[in-house]
Amino acid sequence: MNMPRKTDIKICGLTNLTDARAAWEAGADFLGFVLYRRSPRGITARTLRRIRDRLPAGPRCIGVFVNEPGEEVLRVAADCGLYAVQLHGDEPARDFAQLPLRIWRAVRLARGRSNPAPKSWPADRYVLDAAVPGAYGGTGKLTDWRRAAELAGKHPVMLAGGLTPANVADAIRQVQPMGVDVASGVEKAPGKKDIRKLISFIAAARNTRTAQ
Repeated sequence: MNMPRKTDIKICGLTNLTDARAAWEAGADFLGFVLYRRSPRGITARTLRRIRDRLPAGPRCIGVFVNEPGEEVLRVAADCGLYAVQLHGDEPARDFAQLPLRIWRAVRLARGRSNPAPKSWPADRYVLDAAVPGAYGGTGKLTDWRRAAELAGKHPVMLAGGLTPANVADAIRQVQPMGVDVASGVEKAPGKKDIRKLISFIAAARNTRTAQ
């Protein structure tokens, strides 16, 4: 008999200490920070380090990178004490294969296809997001849950894309992911969290269990 299991929760697109602390205190498993200057949620490595230094010891921080060289990602990860790095651009797997990093690979879903295919990009987790031309994430567009469920049955998946406090429970039940990842769905403006939405999202996800 399968036992229900807890779904991991990542609050992403954090830009300030107040929101990061609120996410951690509300029960998030991972705190995500976007290190991409073109994103409305982008912050610098220096800002991330400053936030990280003022958080308690427990939070596992994830740095989101877009098309940065592997050695630069490695340097920032070490300097900021990152738990893992999330690669959200068009990075080739060969550039990261030998680096001592815990990697989460963003996979964009469109028309039943995944880019890149998980089997071509070894990673600890795969963050499934909707494919939007000209964007690397944070669009609020729903992911293809049917295709996501297929991938979640084969790979360690973090489901992203258009999740909100209102739909995260259904998403978990349908996709059965290892975890969920939200940014715009708990915001009052890009890069600024709505604390009530954030707390509601975490509560809804935490109270929804999936089969082991």
